[in-house]
Amino acid sequence: MKRLDAYWESRNPVALALFPVSLIYCALMRLRRLIYGLLPTRRAPAKAVIVVGNLTVGGSGKTPMVIWLCRYLASHGFRPGVVSRGHGGQRDHRVPERVTADSDPARVGDEPVLIAARSGCPVIVDRKRARGARLLVQALDCDVVVADDGLQHYALARDMEIIMVDGTRRFGNGLCLPAGPLRESVERLRDADFVVATGCAQPGEHAMALTPTVVMKLMDPAQVQPLHALAGKAVHALAGIGHPERFFTMLEAAGLRVDRHPFPDHHPFTAADIRFTDSLPVLMTEKDAVKCRAIADDRHWFVPVSASPDPALGPAILSTVQAVSQLQRLR
Repeated sequence: MKRLDAYWESRNPVALALFPVSLIYCALMRLRRLIYGLLPTRRAPAKAVIVVGNLTVGGSGKTPMVIWLCRYLASHGFRPGVVSRGHGGQRDHRVPERVTADSDPARVGDEPVLIAARSGCPVIVDRKRARGARLLVQALDCDVVVADDGLQHYALARDMEIIMVDGTRRFGNGLCLPAGPLRESVERLRDADFVVATGCAQPGEHAMALTPTVVMKLMDPAQVQPLHALAGKAVHALAGIGHPERFFTMLEAAGLRVDRHPFPDHHPFTAADIRFTDSLPVLMTEKDAVKCRAIADDRHWFVPVSASPDPALGPAILSTVQAVSQLQRLR
């Protein structure tokens, strides 16, 4: 039986049958946003609060963008911190928790661990993002809060919205859940400060490339080799991300012969999932690697990617943050 998301790329009979439910869902999301617009929101005492999110279910490059954004802000004198819901983690959600590169992904979620490891910035997981944002500022000396996957979490007041778009899949069949992949209608893009497309960008959007250059051994990340060293070789490739096909095609573009092993987003990997009867190398995403460190062997490697937005994006974000920061001082 096909998963529901297999029907989200076209206006097929299954999607059309779910269309009435989709209309109700979309209307409820609009009403929810309207209600939050009438209620007082909670503002973190930061120079700026930046939300990074998307309109669709599944991967669109949010995590690489958050990592790049934190590094960029830090390189320009700010002290960014990240608040995340910690999707997939089994922690006690009644209290916030600090995440480090050594945190257990099964407890706090895979993406926060990856962000903490790659950004070098403080990361807090908290279902109540406004509370987590205040903790970043008051206890961890952050002056800019980046809300990971926070577009639909309106209780936290925001100064800037960055909406991520998959440049290849775009918005699928253009329908809201469950008939399509949209969490909110495409019209929501009009309210964003920046729209960033992973891959091909359309007019008014900023393009962002995800660039792989090396593979690193899970058991010893100091062992590194160029990705092109595997060109022409057969490998197992596994991915438990929002859009596994992006990872597989990226490896094939580098010349690898890929045996695909897709898994659902945030999949809790077991040893049986990542071990095969042959001796071929096993490649995975960095997001998956943080969950597989304890069950990996010498065959397992991960492929880190770096976000490379178009050169105009960084200065535009920096200018907005500086303007917001100056406005905050005047209040």
